[in-house]
Amino acid sequence: MPIKIQVIGAAQTVTGSRHLIQTPHSSVLLECGLFQGHRRESIDRNRDLGLDALTIDAVVLSHAHIDHSGALPMLCKQGYQGPIYATPATRDLCAVMLEDAAMIQASDAQYLNRAIEREHVDAEPIQPLFDQNDVALTLSQMIAVPYRRKQQIARDVWVTFLDAGHVLGSAICVLEIDDAGQRRHLVFTGDLGRRGMPILRDPELPDGADVLITESTYGDRLHPPFVEMDDQLASVLSRTHARGGKVVIPSFALERAQQLIFSIKKLQQAGKIPRMPVFVDSPLAVNITQVFRLHPECYDAATRQVVQGGDSPFELDGLHYTASTDDSRAIDRMNEPCVIIAASGMCEAGRVLHHLRATVENPKNTVIIVGFQAQHTLGRRIVERRPRIRIFGVERFLHAEVVVMDGFSAHADQSELLEFAEAMRRRGPLRHVVLVHGEPAAQDAMKACLIERGFPTVHVPARGEILTV
Repeated sequence: MPIKIQVIGAAQTVTGSRHLIQTPHSSVLLECGLFQGHRRESIDRNRDLGLDALTIDAVVLSHAHIDHSGALPMLCKQGYQGPIYATPATRDLCAVMLEDAAMIQASDAQYLNRAIEREHVDAEPIQPLFDQNDVALTLSQMIAVPYRRKQQIARDVWVTFLDAGHVLGSAICVLEIDDAGQRRHLVFTGDLGRRGMPILRDPELPDGADVLITESTYGDRLHPPFVEMDDQLASVLSRTHARGGKVVIPSFALERAQQLIFSIKKLQQAGKIPRMPVFVDSPLAVNITQVFRLHPECYDAATRQVVQGGDSPFELDGLHYTASTDDSRAIDRMNEPCVIIAASGMCEAGRVLHHLRATVENPKNTVIIVGFQAQHTLGRRIVERRPRIRIFGVERFLHAEVVVMDGFSAHADQSELLEFAEAMRRRGPLRHVVLVHGEPAAQDAMKACLIERGFPTVHVPARGEILTV
């Protein structure tokens, strides 16, 4: 029996990552993420995982972002009782991120059900996809495997995690498969990080790959150098402060928030920005920052040196980690300039919506977009600078300055993705490249570049498509 790859999620889109690897004797699921998009479509896609939980032998998780890990409680709820393999930092992050996802679902369901009852809408009550009991079950099935330690996960499959350099604990997953006595190597990038980024180590390179399954989020564009982002950030903060405005930064609680704090700290120490309060208004970001402190083994050499010198990359003068909702509301009542870093990164939920509601109609204020914004999200509509945007069901004029800073992205850009693929080809008999986790334009551009460079087989699978390699 040949090796088969079924791309169940993150096929020609950047969310809901799920890939089923079938060998002669085993079924291994790479990732089990939540789909994020239109509310109705998201509910339907997430309730139907597109696979039979009882037929899977093992799950391999590359990192803790919810679009990669968020449906694991659904999988376990549906009867999966096997192991879930991840790095130690990823397991610790899942403990706080999955619990947070369960709390958000419960809160959203309560709010919507009250609205249904109040408006006498003829609709079924909203049920959360999973609850905290399902999260506890999921965590009990997670097995932490350190980087570079080979682990057998099924009868004919072994996994080794290499550092992906994307977020804390993120891994390139190298599957070694026994194929009738021959060893085949399938490499899955998860989300591939960038070289030279602060805090984390650079991505590692696997040897001997036969098949590469790679993300392609930025397959059609290049990022500016990270040092330019610090200069641009300093300029935006300074001019917004000069006009007496607030800076709102929708940010993923994992990695981006910590990265922004580190950058603002450096700018503050260099005297490149005026002093102003900085609020991290996300209980999840606070908890994740605590996890960062537990895993210095994931830091790059420069960050370890900072920590060993008694300093913290996650503290700076005027920084406030906000916990209570009352403290969060108080930020919007402030009249002086400040920086507000709040989740969610795509502006689909969380406290950032309240801050956007309070700031977007005032041209003194600025919204900085520092991460990829998927189609049909509020973040994408802000990036497109639509004159009116809907927040909490009410249309508001977008008069605030909008600044897009792709250079803060933790995803590799086109040149970095190509460099990674070519380096792997030099290290092994790479024959098949499978592009996932990217929108069609990015994947088309990436495929064309790979073919031009002589890669013999490049697949861009549709959702549910099965590839034989």
